[in-house]
Amino acid sequence: MERRTFLKTAGALGLTAALGPKAFAQGAPEKAKVTLGVGGKPLLYYLPLTIAERKGFFKEQGLEVEINDFGGGAKSLQALIGGSVDVVTGAYEHTIRMQAKGQDVVAVTELGRFPAIVIAVKKDKAGQIRSAADFKGLKIGVTAPGSSTALTAQYAMVKAGLKPSDAAIIGVGSGASGVAAMKKGEIDVISHLDPVIAKLEADGDIQILIDTRTEAGTRALFGGSNPAATLYTKKDFIEQNPQTTQRLVNAFVKSLKWLQSAKPEDIAATVPEEYYLGDKPLYLKAVQNSLESYSRDGIVQMTGMQSVLDMLRQLDPELKDAKVDLSATFNDRFVRQAAM
Repeated sequence: MERRTFLKTAGALGLTAALGPKAFAQGAPEKAKVTLGVGGKPLLYYLPLTIAERKGFFKEQGLEVEINDFGGGAKSLQALIGGSVDVVTGAYEHTIRMQAKGQDVVAVTELGRFPAIVIAVKKDKAGQIRSAADFKGLKIGVTAPGSSTALTAQYAMVKAGLKPSDAAIIGVGSGASGVAAMKKGEIDVISHLDPVIAKLEADGDIQILIDTRTEAGTRALFGGSNPAATLYTKKDFIEQNPQTTQRLVNAFVKSLKWLQSAKPEDIAATVPEEYYLGDKPLYLKAVQNSLESYSRDGIVQMTGMQSVLDMLRQLDPELKDAKVDLSATFNDRFVRQAAM
């Protein structure tokens, strides 16, 4: 038996032991057509999804994945809870929020190990707005209220001694609308992602205050690691569709592995041209800035889970004393089976 075949066979037996006899009998995915929700697909935060789609990794796994793009991560979560999508690529923090509410929403692979969120101030106000401590009474543009971009801005405010409600949180969308909101002066501060940030910075519209695209920037704000995008779904979907879940994770793990050796030019050649926001060289720069943020092994570490929970406890009174079993928010067996 060839080594590759042996490893696949051994891995399949390991998964069978974890999932029970039912899984062993099912070679094909239980649900070949899957509906996936995402909040801002062109954002580099979700690049592993676009790579998996455009490189045909889902099809290789025998899956037809229909992608529904919403205005922000909070809306993707609502779609999952409402039953209009099967799975979501969204911020890990949503699994904690749902666990605290007694709903089993579970991440099955990490896509981003750093948030990659940048908080910047309108350039002509940089002299008076020098840190999050100066955000009181301002308008902060985010992808959507309740999304990770909003929470990161509010967390920065709390760390600076303000209350989460001291600034107006305004949803500006995930693409060109976010750029337009800053250029038109509709917002004072923006908490957003590339390529939106890269475009505003290149055009001289903003000055960056906080940058979590790197490990150093993430530690400066959160004091440690802070997982970002994940693939998550309901626990009952996993139980009813273990083979489908495994195949989804396989596709994302292959995407992460591809990104580890890909050059910005390779990535730009793979994504749709509309992702460039009309400026390909700028997109290449944005990709280069974000490459460090993608997960290396697909595993959400416990220290990262705790970091996110600590942040949420400071922002949400309902979570301050809530009992949350962090081990129930991430199931690593599918990533380990995919074996990067």
